[in-house]
Amino acid sequence: MRVVIDFFTRGGIWHTLGTYYMFLVFVYCVMLFVSYGSLSILSLLAIRRFKNINASVDYNLLLESPFAPGISVIAPALNEGVTIISNVRSLLTLNYPKYEVVVINDGSTDDTLEKLVREFELVEVEYAYMQRLYCKPVKRIFKSTNLAYDKLTVVDKINGGSKADASNAGLNISVFDYFLLTDVDGILDKDALVKLIKPFMDEETSILKEVNGSEQLLEDYRRVIATGATIRMVNSCEVDDGVMIRVRPPSRLLPRFQEMEYVRAFVLGKMGWDVVNSVSNVSGALGMFDKEIAIKAGGYDTLSMAEDMEMTIRMATYMKDSKKKYSIIYIPLTLCWTEGPTSLKVFGRQRTRWSRGLAEVISQHRSVLFNYKYGRMGLIVVPYLFFFELIAPFIEFSGILFYIYLVVTKQIDWPYAIILLAFVYSYTVMVTTVALLWDQMTFNYYKTWKESIGLCLMAFLEPFVYHPIIVFFCLKGYFNFIFQRKSGWGNMQRQGITSSRVKK
Repeated sequence: MRVVIDFFTRGGIWHTLGTYYMFLVFVYCVMLFVSYGSLSILSLLAIRRFKNINASVDYNLLLESPFAPGISVIAPALNEGVTIISNVRSLLTLNYPKYEVVVINDGSTDDTLEKLVREFELVEVEYAYMQRLYCKPVKRIFKSTNLAYDKLTVVDKINGGSKADASNAGLNISVFDYFLLTDVDGILDKDALVKLIKPFMDEETSILKEVNGSEQLLEDYRRVIATGATIRMVNSCEVDDGVMIRVRPPSRLLPRFQEMEYVRAFVLGKMGWDVVNSVSNVSGALGMFDKEIAIKAGGYDTLSMAEDMEMTIRMATYMKDSKKKYSIIYIPLTLCWTEGPTSLKVFGRQRTRWSRGLAEVISQHRSVLFNYKYGRMGLIVVPYLFFFELIAPFIEFSGILFYIYLVVTKQIDWPYAIILLAFVYSYTVMVTTVALLWDQMTFNYYKTWKESIGLCLMAFLEPFVYHPIIVFFCLKGYFNFIFQRKSGWGNMQRQGITSSRVKK
């Protein structure tokens, strides 16, 4: 018996496997740290470039132009009765000359539809509805009898079980060439449309050039197919009738961690990937798309729990299959605030759904992985999602188990282990702090440095408090994917923006 124990703890197969495992994890961590460091540098360069290019931009020229392209704002809603009125009012007061708001009531079982009908004086109308993309049947379409709400269209449909299904219904009824997909609980910056449409307009003005008195298509022309921007938590912010008045970090712990995570993901991650045209997804909470390409790509996958990432990859692969160059552009401005879950139960449902969606997307688009035909999407984006997003929770969980094994079997080199842990901890805190401070120094969303420093302090707690929770719900989402457990959307249980957070 003693010989067997020695074989597994001091030598033999377990020793060999352990050595290989530690080597692979070391290589994995080095690659991850290099990627984070590279993204940090790229994001700093991207933000500086954005500030320099847009320093003298006069958005009023676009707002006053009769040639401004129309935009359809599509906002799916399921059981959003708590916040529906103030948030639809926010969408109706956006600063843009030509747009419509399409709210899709996806079979709500609360008073969402009743509140909309009463508040905005809606009546059922006959409408030329053409179903170009699959979705569950539309029951009724409403328009307002009040000209003040002429932009608003409300679609009442049978619940499709996903935001993607409701989004397809919105696309089917939308009338303009570009669409903005957002969550109906979000608060949008009043200039969100004009700032998100600008990259598309830059594209339009650079398509043609004059050569010997004639116009020819630019050889390096890239069609902008989507744009996105930074998102933050609306929790603890001051909002007046759907308009953002004062930005504050959330006061409660869980949304505060989410605020930190969102700023890091958008300011550091998305902006870094933007430099090399390798954005993996445009957030479903705020993303503007070229409707023609979205429809030709097949619209949203109604079975997907990560419709934003799935649509982004779907559109990109369509462009590559069509042998057309494309760009997906992110801007570092915060243009949307969304209500983050405050309870662990609701937060867990959200993150479990997201991780399951990631697994679904990688599985569905596995043919893109390492496929040179799809350029950066096949050689950079999807491999990164697979190795550093999908696999990461497994690596972390197995690493904890292996660490425990080394401690129990007294094989751990404590001085080396402490140095390694200190380095990993310091590096993760540094990356997050750089993203938060760079964002504050550049855009100054928080009015006091006390608020900004307070948010930075969350980075010191994240590895011990927040990140283990994320890993747990990621693994749960993968479990649900493997065993095909049912999941849905719209169960966020909003608390709404109460009067205590509103200043008149």
